[in-house]
Amino acid sequence: MIKGVHHIGVSTRNLKHLLQFYCDVLGFELIREMGWKSGTELGDVVDRIIGIKNSSAKGAMVTKGGVTIEMFEYSAPEPKPIPSGWKVCDHGYTHICVEVDDIDGEYERLSKAGVTFHAPPQAFGGMKAVYCRDPEGHVIELLEVLPVA
Repeated sequence: MIKGVHHIGVSTRNLKHLLQFYCDVLGFELIREMGWKSGTELGDVVDRIIGIKNSSAKGAMVTKGGVTIEMFEYSAPEPKPIPSGWKVCDHGYTHICVEVDDIDGEYERLSKAGVTFHAPPQAFGGMKAVYCRDPEGHVIELLEVLPVA
């Protein structure tokens, strides 16, 4: 029986930079750091799990409000970047959604911190939402569930 989602995984070109964004800008808490090297016992186990031979990476896990994100910076094999022009309509996991209690305030705060948004927050169906991108180009949705009038 599936119990629920444990975490979301994200690959990054710069773990330190992405951690700084998620922890210092979005307020996530660092849970742990980890990693493995190719040719080690742990590396061999991870290779079997992920289906990649001779992988090496460093990683970390962060959490906030019941959402855990696992980040990896692979040093082997050489990763490919997110394609230029990638849109949320393209196939694959498209975004992470975080719930906020004041979307307009967060929009203003994050804009001042240099976060790029697709548009200002939009209201619809008892909610208000906006998409932005982290420094790697991964899409994050901010969502505020509006009080029932």
